[in-house]
Amino acid sequence: MKKVVLGFSGGLDTSYCVKYLTEEKGYEVHSVIVNTGGFSEEELAEIEKRAYNLGVKSHKTVNAVRSYYDSVIKYLIFGNVLKNNTYPLSVSAERMSQALAIGEYVREVGADAVAHGSTGAGNDQVRFDMIFNIMIPGVEIITPIRDMKLSREAEISYLKEKGVEMNFEKAAYSINKGMWGTSVGGKETLTSNGFLPEEAWPTQLTKEGTEQVKLKFVKGELTGVNDKTFAHPSEAIQYLQTIAGPFAIGRDIHVGDTIIGIKGRVGFEAAAPVIIIKAHHALEKHVLTKWQLSWKDQLAAFYGNWMHEGQIMDPVMRDIEAFLQHSQENVTGEVFVTLQPYRFQVTGIESAYDLMSSKFGKYGEMNNGWSGEDVRGFSKIFGNQTMIWHQVTESANGGK
Repeated sequence: MKKVVLGFSGGLDTSYCVKYLTEEKGYEVHSVIVNTGGFSEEELAEIEKRAYNLGVKSHKTVNAVRSYYDSVIKYLIFGNVLKNNTYPLSVSAERMSQALAIGEYVREVGADAVAHGSTGAGNDQVRFDMIFNIMIPGVEIITPIRDMKLSREAEISYLKEKGVEMNFEKAAYSINKGMWGTSVGGKETLTSNGFLPEEAWPTQLTKEGTEQVKLKFVKGELTGVNDKTFAHPSEAIQYLQTIAGPFAIGRDIHVGDTIIGIKGRVGFEAAAPVIIIKAHHALEKHVLTKWQLSWKDQLAAFYGNWMHEGQIMDPVMRDIEAFLQHSQENVTGEVFVTLQPYRFQVTGIESAYDLMSSKFGKYGEMNNGWSGEDVRGFSKIFGNQTMIWHQVTESANGGK
């Protein structure tokens, strides 16, 4: 009997896949769920129970929280990546970690095929297929929902015929929760106008007033929040989320281009990710040089876009990661942030590497490192080539 590894979430699409692959195609199905910070232990246990009830041969839960941070999130923070200056790649980055883990599991069990529940309309089908083609070439990729163009109604009808009992009610809003943010889709995001209502957001506003938080970075990585220090940055991210989430911070709607060439809108809430990126960037502006910041912006924009489009295995990504990693040598210090309902403000930083040092001068007031004559000469030389260009051009044009 042929083995197939199925990326399993417990939802309608992947539940259909289990029944279809076991009973219609005769596969031995080994389901796997990759937890990137979006599931509780109780939820994971319920998903495992559902998988076995549907008829899988085996089920595995992969805890990828730390590896997700180490291989993906870390570099998104180093690069201050916000796609279209808005979106912290909550879902697209998560899919990279999940696809890589599923590919590894296919190798582990020696499966003949790998399956996922993607439809033919979104980005995930490309992300999963591409990574599987690179990681496990020759392994068949099976996508029943996409290949048969199944409607939700057809899937429900099939599962009911098979005696499957589950909640078939479609929620008003689709939610995808992970450590690096939660996406929210609903009728308001299907058109170009409209914001999600208060009740659509998974994390409700429960805190009022203001609250000060101190974030400690060591070589670009978040290691402490207030007076707490964490063994791994993923723990610091999750702890900050518990503090900032109840302020309903980090809500927005991302408008972007899909891999397959259409535009789309999706709501998201990402309190900790947005605060971390803005705090990290504020620290960098103090401790990095002008050209470090400039080149980081350009490389990070490419890195974020290429990650979004599923190209995590392109070797250029390792090259950019090496640059980003090296750029963080002096990104150590504390950043102070004020939290309020729906918003936050970075109020300042403290760092031994702060280049805004009074030993060298105060902007707009005085300097200690050069004289007025030094600046006079510098200004003349710095603009010399442009001055020559203007004089030569004027002369060639007859003095006009």
